[in-house]
Amino acid sequence: MKRRSFLTGASVGGIAAAASALSAPAIAQSRVEMVMVSTWPRDFPGLGTGAQRLAKRIQDVSDGRIQVQYFAAGERVGAFDAFDEVASGNAQAYHAADYYWKGKHPGWAYFTSVPFGLTENEMGAWIHHMGGQELWDELAGEFGLKCLAAGNTGVQMGGWFNKEINSSQDLKGLKMRIPGLGGDVMAKLGASPVSLPGGQIYENLVSGAIDATEWVGPWNDYFLKFYEAAKYYYYPGMHEPGGYDSLGLNKAWWDKLSKSDQLLIKACASEETDFMMAEFNANNGTYLRKLTQEHGVQLREFNDDVYDAFGRASAEVYEEVRAHSDLANRIHESFAKARADVGAWMKLSEGAYYAQRNRVLGL
Repeated sequence: MKRRSFLTGASVGGIAAAASALSAPAIAQSRVEMVMVSTWPRDFPGLGTGAQRLAKRIQDVSDGRIQVQYFAAGERVGAFDAFDEVASGNAQAYHAADYYWKGKHPGWAYFTSVPFGLTENEMGAWIHHMGGQELWDELAGEFGLKCLAAGNTGVQMGGWFNKEINSSQDLKGLKMRIPGLGGDVMAKLGASPVSLPGGQIYENLVSGAIDATEWVGPWNDYFLKFYEAAKYYYYPGMHEPGGYDSLGLNKAWWDKLSKSDQLLIKACASEETDFMMAEFNANNGTYLRKLTQEHGVQLREFNDDVYDAFGRASAEVYEEVRAHSDLANRIHESFAKARADVGAWMKLSEGAYYAQRNRVLGL
């Protein structure tokens, strides 16, 4: 009987202890400090607000355990200093367009957008399922970084010009704000590309320091008031058909995070990519009408002569990129294969559907 009583008591005690352990709150993980810098002006619609939203989302989803301090361009470091601030460990994260760093390695451009490149849908296929993220990790790792897609602006406009562009000859001598490999394409055609952060474009366009600029699309461009300095608004942009924004993280800091914190940040970045893309699609049409109907902006389409010239120049640029290094060549080859494979499907799916839907409905 004593043995039976002991076993029964032990069983009851074990069950009670297990129940107590299950009901007790888990030991709280230690608080994580995360300083995020960006290349965007504070509260700037789409890009700036998207970066701020991402910072807040990471903090909110973690119930405040990950404390995020967000700094817009110029508040802690200059817009183009964000890379070094994070790579050095002075900050833990940046929100930017990675093609800003192409001077450090041309491969960075592919993970924002490149001439005749991938749309947002195609980009997602490459990054998530066709080896793109692995190559991004390899490149970023060489600089002490880990990068995640954290926003997209879709197919961008070709830019604002102070004169009509009727042939590739009209680009010669033009001073144009255009970063990334798109700027290299323009240089091949005789233009002088200039790289400026968003907050400095308007003053340079108004003063005549530049003759033309690309930025994003109607929604963003409206708020920068480019229509006050240039009336010709060209489409489509060959240089940026699916521009990813990046959450760049200091790799040493990232590697010390728990697996659950890494997954939390990845989920927040992924959600921002979808949300931002939807936001741009929801607003661009409205603001295009404002530009054309309220401000007299003249919408122009690049003709075939100009686009063919873009194509020839981009082929030259890509050959130079591939010659840079083994990694640059492998990034390009992987990108090109995705463009061919996914592009062929998109032509039969979305491309064909858009053409027929718009024809039938007169859109």
